[in-house]
Amino acid sequence: MTGGIKDEESEVCSLCAAAGVRVAQGFLQSPFIRKQGNIYKPNNKDMDNDSMNEKAMHDVHTKEIDLVNRDPKHLNDDVVKVDFEDVIAEPEGTYSFDGVWKASFTTFTVTKYWCYRLLTMLVGIPLALIWGIYFAILSFIHIWAVVPCVKSYLIEIQCISRVYSICIHTFCDPLFEAMGKVFSSVKISITKEI
Repeated sequence: MTGGIKDEESEVCSLCAAAGVRVAQGFLQSPFIRKQGNIYKPNNKDMDNDSMNEKAMHDVHTKEIDLVNRDPKHLNDDVVKVDFEDVIAEPEGTYSFDGVWKASFTTFTVTKYWCYRLLTMLVGIPLALIWGIYFAILSFIHIWAVVPCVKSYLIEIQCISRVYSICIHTFCDPLFEAMGKVFSSVKISITKEI
């Protein structure tokens, strides 16, 4: 029992040291941790993430493209994914010769493959240019014309709606209240004749 308090203090001190808490003159102190690092040398993750986000925003136009997965958003999965089996199929009882079937499969697949490559080589880059210009114009019109027009319309219609609301409350409310009081005394009774 002698030294029980000192044993507890040493255990507390060792636990505090393991947790990174300093003990000074019998009081527990947590180490000072600055949330924002030095502005010249950021040492926290918040500021590092901000710089990473800026770098990611600048690398949008120079990012590397994936040559393996060329449809990452699956735009054309159900539209142009056509195989030989989707186009030509022989039902049971009407089979052609095996050699003809294999040659037809090979001809279809190779023709589709090379015609697509030839067309993309001849027309792909000009069409990419045209679509790039089109979507640039579309973005420009949307950003600089459509959204400001909608915003200005909403601002103007808000003023008009307030004036309209005031007019309705001023002129129509008393009229309908008076008509309600007139018709509130009307009683209708239905009798059934036998």
